[in-house]
Amino acid sequence: MRTVPFSIPMPMRFRGIERREGVLLEGSAGWAEFSPFLDYDTAECLPWLRAALDSASRPWPEPRREQVPVNCTVPAVDPDVARDIVERSGCRTAKVKVAEPGQDLTHDLARVAAVREAIGPDGHVRVDANGGWTLEEAERAVTALDAAVGLEYVEQPCAAVEDLAALRRRVAVKVAADESIRRADDPYRVRDLEAADIAVLKVQPLGGVHACLRIAEQIELPVVVSSAVETSIGLAAGLALAAALPDLPHACGLATTSLLDADVVARPLVPVGGLLPAGRLAIDPDALAGVAPPPATVERWHHRLAEVTAMLEQEETRDARR
Repeated sequence: MRTVPFSIPMPMRFRGIERREGVLLEGSAGWAEFSPFLDYDTAECLPWLRAALDSASRPWPEPRREQVPVNCTVPAVDPDVARDIVERSGCRTAKVKVAEPGQDLTHDLARVAAVREAIGPDGHVRVDANGGWTLEEAERAVTALDAAVGLEYVEQPCAAVEDLAALRRRVAVKVAADESIRRADDPYRVRDLEAADIAVLKVQPLGGVHACLRIAEQIELPVVVSSAVETSIGLAAGLALAAALPDLPHACGLATTSLLDADVVARPLVPVGGLLPAGRLAIDPDALAGVAPPPATVERWHHRLAEVTAMLEQEETRDARR
């Protein structure tokens, strides 16, 4: 299987990083992406490798739709920048980052107000706290933000599943679970504890398109498919999942190429009229050459891929002996 590392700068700091790195894999079914975040240990990277191998070697499920509605993503930026991001996106749904370290609710209120102004009264505004609030902080913030602009839902307001369940009983706004599903040993705890109204599924952290489709069938919640800040190759896998879901009541968080300064395909996935097309993509040699990492980074990613592959093979051997 061909492997090609990449390293892409980001126009603004997002999720604490300024470059997006990973490895592209080419298999019998096409190109796939392996790009776990640098702070993840080898065990945490296992589902990311399963996802890449799944996409590279297996056809994706039969699509039920050719295009997928998507939201634009607004980082924890100043209101003027937030307004500009929404206006340029053409999307009718915006996801706004809140609970940023070093900022307070005043910053969040100003940012979401600018987003509401830009998207208009008929657009949808959702916020994502990435587990940054305590239960009490979340109750105050969600109540204030909803009163100010009207929220579609709040994503991962608290880190603990138990706090999500408690918050659902304190606020009128719907709660979506993201990290509580993708970084948990048991993603079904969210369902069992009635901790969320919506499940946010990300293909790489959950083991691939087919694995996510099984989770969506079993978790018994409306699903929003979101990205892990991937290249268009990785986003195509998310679009394959969204296209295959029986129901898709909410716009998906897959319009994130704007968070990268470059891409690995000739025509990056940029929404038109708030929609992205589903389907396989191939890398562009010229684009790939433009994001080639220095030798030390190439060596680091090959080493990381080898470590995760070895752990995966060990796990599969143990499973086969049971």
